[in-house]
Amino acid sequence: MPRHAQLELDLQLCFPLYAASRALTRAYAPLLEPHGLTYPQYLTMLALWSGPPGGQSVGDLGARLRLDSGTLTPLLKRLEQAGLIRRQRDTTDERRVMITLTPEGDRLQDDLAHVPGALVERLGLPAEDLFSLRVILDRMLTALDTSLDTSLATRLDTSLDTSLDTSLDTSLDTSLDTSLDTSLDT
Repeated sequence: MPRHAQLELDLQLCFPLYAASRALTRAYAPLLEPHGLTYPQYLTMLALWSGPPGGQSVGDLGARLRLDSGTLTPLLKRLEQAGLIRRQRDTTDERRVMITLTPEGDRLQDDLAHVPGALVERLGLPAEDLFSLRVILDRMLTALDTSLDTSLATRLDTSLDTSLDTSLDTSLDTSLDTSLDTSLDT
């Protein structure tokens, strides 16, 4: 028993979310494996299938999937090697890489159309519960994003203020030292 009741594992919100996420990923594996996909690759394909027809930039795709480029880039390379997507520089902005589906990647959508229903069946929960859970999780993500954005903005403001104060102090110190040295020399 922990010294602090609030540190009891069974009372934590994060633990069942973490465990459920891992279990859900394992539940998808037998549904995706015959198609050569991992769960993160499946999510990427879902985002591409439901995205704009002309493709998406790596940055937009990463934001939609909540993945950083260090995680997303190798995943996209594997999907490209499998012939499911194409990566190419944006013709209007060379800094952006655009992701588009290949015909094979688009056809895969038909092969995987059964996956959401099969997973819901495996869960054995009423559709209303699953919908409610989805709504609550979306609200939680929005609240966390807002909280993290506010926290980051505060840290950036503090960092900027500290940086400006340090620069100003250094600049004033240097100016005073130079003025003092010049006065003493004359």
